[in-house]
Amino acid sequence: MAGKSFRLILASVALAAVALLTTRAGSQSVSANPTGSAKPKMTEEAFKNIQVLKGIPADELIAAMQFITASLGVECDFCHQEGAFDKDDKKPKQTARKMMHMMFAINKDNFDGHREVTCYSCHRGAPRPVAIPIISDVEHKPVTAEAMEETPAIAASLPDANKIIEKYLRSVGGAEAIQKISSRVQKGNVNFGGHKFAMDVFTQAPDKRVSVMHLPNGDSVTAYDGHDGWLAAPGRPVREMSGADRDAAKLDADLHFPVDAKNVFSDLSVERKAKLGDHEVYVVSGLREGQPPVKLYFDEQSGLLLRLVRYAESPLGRNPTQIDYSDYRDSGGLKIPFQWTISRPGGRFTIQVEQMQQNVPIDAAKFTKPAEAAAPEQKPPPQ
Repeated sequence: MAGKSFRLILASVALAAVALLTTRAGSQSVSANPTGSAKPKMTEEAFKNIQVLKGIPADELIAAMQFITASLGVECDFCHQEGAFDKDDKKPKQTARKMMHMMFAINKDNFDGHREVTCYSCHRGAPRPVAIPIISDVEHKPVTAEAMEETPAIAASLPDANKIIEKYLRSVGGAEAIQKISSRVQKGNVNFGGHKFAMDVFTQAPDKRVSVMHLPNGDSVTAYDGHDGWLAAPGRPVREMSGADRDAAKLDADLHFPVDAKNVFSDLSVERKAKLGDHEVYVVSGLREGQPPVKLYFDEQSGLLLRLVRYAESPLGRNPTQIDYSDYRDSGGLKIPFQWTISRPGGRFTIQVEQMQQNVPIDAAKFTKPAEAAAPEQKPPPQ
């Protein structure tokens, strides 16, 4: 592999490591300030040359840029000049500002200000929207109005969400066995674009977790200590997690999630049945106050959780993250996934656990935040 290509792979892998636990379950303006003692900085206070996305918490800007990259299928340098993100040298950046104004106006004038139209509505992963319908190689059947709505008969046949959660709890080993677990150490590898790198995950009940990806040029770390989170990648300064990152890390760090699920979500409802590979699944929607819904896919037969989909709010739209769980094995009296795949619009990577230990001592220093954790970076990272 050429040196430049390998460097690009390493850069992408480092960013993937940052995302291992920060799968972004939502963002609130107060989340930029974990203590709640001061008003969070706005974008125009933290960044240079902000002309459109003013008056929003600074830590929501990166999520907005990520939504644009996913919607158009481009990288940061499509609009920005590397090393000088505040400059207006590139025409696409000026066009993007006009497009954001247009999108806001469409929603304001036609949908009472509700966000119904986004960048993705037109672009669908391409830099230029397609104006003419595409002739597909696959024959499509017309979608009827009836097919768009679930009939009362189907809805009535779905089980209660609480029953599904209870079956999930039993399928993984039961509340008593889960609550006996105080720590977990997992060793394995992460596969990103065909390249494998060693990885360790340390989890301490009730809500501490650190993942370490061992890259050729250094370790990439994602950590959450129950209150604060931080990210470190080779060649980059350590930085604090944004509110959305912390929220996702907190959910991932819950070692007793099957027991806590009913308390984590204020409302659980069964949306529908679906097919996931060879598995029939129930899709359960979990709500938390002020957050987008989390979709949970439970195997109808085994009761195990096979997929989780969650969304990060941004000023432009929701960024989705999908986590697929597989290779469930017995460990310490529990059924635990030894493999999970994290997918986003920009790509995916798979973590395979090779060794797992329960209730082993973990050095408290692993969950200690470095003394010089930097503020969020002043430019959006590439996707």
